[in-house]
Amino acid sequence: MTHILRSEWTKIRSVRSTVWTLAATAVLMLGLSALLSASVKSQADGPIPGGEAIATSLMGSMFASLSMAALGVLVISSEYRTGSIRTSLMAVPTRMRLLIGKIVVFTIVSLVVCAVAAAGSIGVGLAISQPPSVDLGQLVWSTMGCSAYLTACGLFGLGLGTLIRHTPGALVSAIALMLVLPPLTYQLPGEWGKAVNAYFTTNAGQLIVTGRANDFLGPVSGFGVYLAWVAVAMVAGAVLLQRRDA
Repeated sequence: MTHILRSEWTKIRSVRSTVWTLAATAVLMLGLSALLSASVKSQADGPIPGGEAIATSLMGSMFASLSMAALGVLVISSEYRTGSIRTSLMAVPTRMRLLIGKIVVFTIVSLVVCAVAAAGSIGVGLAISQPPSVDLGQLVWSTMGCSAYLTACGLFGLGLGTLIRHTPGALVSAIALMLVLPPLTYQLPGEWGKAVNAYFTTNAGQLIVTGRANDFLGPVSGFGVYLAWVAVAMVAGAVLLQRRDA
């Protein structure tokens, strides 16, 4: 397994699209943190509470989640596009070992990069907002929660990329499931509509970033629901990876 992990690490750090996508994630987080924090401060009548300042600093995670999902898609779909997946499968005939290697390397890289980006975003936001006090526990929770959420978004993209194998198709699916459909679920009627909205992909996943609960889920349980969505995409992709030709 070690040689698979080493190979995947070489792939993920040597491909330009990977580096640029990770850089785009950090830039989105930092840039939107500065822009939104400055906007909130200019409109505030008094001191901004620390919790609100932290939440504003991490609002860029909504857009950063798409760049991480795109990175997850590219981790495997780019190999199908170039045909290098055949070489990878020749080197690692056990396909699940190859997929697990991609998941492990991607998860580690994403957690580290996203944690740094989240911490930097909070630092920029707090420097601009200048709240009177900040809860250290909430700061750590928000940083780790944002990192975990963005990593889950990337794994969602990886699962969709494995399932669909076509980069544009997987990207459109990720955008629809993560950005387009979640707000539309607010329009569903009745109690069942509220339940669908609460449990739908990023509606549930983002609770870990905000640290807040909805009518059905808390931050941890909401993130657990989102991981279940990720797992469904990943398992479906893994099954088809085993059954289809490269």
